[in-house]
Amino acid sequence: MMISGVIFTTPYFSFPSISISNKLIPATSAGINYVIRCSTSTPGLPVTTERLRNDAPLTGGAFDFEKATTSLTKKVLDSPKKVTIVRHGLSSWNEESRVQGSSNLSVLSEKGVMQAERCKMALSDMHFDQCFSSPISRAKTTAEIIWKGKEEPLVFLDSLKEAHLFFLEGMKNEDAKRIYPKEYTTWREDPSNFCVDGVYPLQKLWGRAHEAWEEILLTPGEHFLVVTHKSILRALICTALGLGPERFRSVDINNGGLCVFKLNKEGEAMLQSLNMTAHMYTDHVYHY
Repeated sequence: MMISGVIFTTPYFSFPSISISNKLIPATSAGINYVIRCSTSTPGLPVTTERLRNDAPLTGGAFDFEKATTSLTKKVLDSPKKVTIVRHGLSSWNEESRVQGSSNLSVLSEKGVMQAERCKMALSDMHFDQCFSSPISRAKTTAEIIWKGKEEPLVFLDSLKEAHLFFLEGMKNEDAKRIYPKEYTTWREDPSNFCVDGVYPLQKLWGRAHEAWEEILLTPGEHFLVVTHKSILRALICTALGLGPERFRSVDINNGGLCVFKLNKEGEAMLQSLNMTAHMYTDHVYHY
């Protein structure tokens, strides 16, 4: 299959549009019509919506190109999905500046309970088909507060547990830095190379993030709520965007922060919102 007549235009410059004609560009998949367009965020310029295979809607620039995004399921979904991910409220070990990891000893603090209540109020007008949560205490309690009064039971997934940080867990950050300077510094500054007895926690975390996405997205329903921890939340974001463990600290999420993903039927993700926190400071109620 060949494509011809590709046209590029720009609203910024006065020179004429550049037209490439009578040139053939090979396409690798038979039966698919490709259209290449340039879109911008300039007000008044529309963003195109195309459809590609299995009638899956593809919206905006990146989705106009096959293989520009990666399917998180490798299977066609029953419908497009929306996933809202919440980081748990402030915990006792957050307040004490301790390394938490996968420990279940850190519990939701009084302020963390208030943050969870704010999340519940902020999402009160939203409908969710299901809520998934880490079974670790601080996330579990946050999810129970947000989901209270719903008919559907909470679903706890081991794949949503926090990263396991071995002997660093429970230590105050200042003590961990003093007693294990090499390991602590690697975790803070080069986390993808943090290794204990041949185990790379972030590699394990990335694997579990992929598992979590599959478990969530293959569940019947269209809008899901997920409550979990910062490190696994970072991994969920990065895996959805095709980023490796070396990009682990390129995103951050506050306690009670919300992230929203939209996914087409191909299982390809678009990050709609990152670390929304307006509800932490006002009585804002979300509609999206």
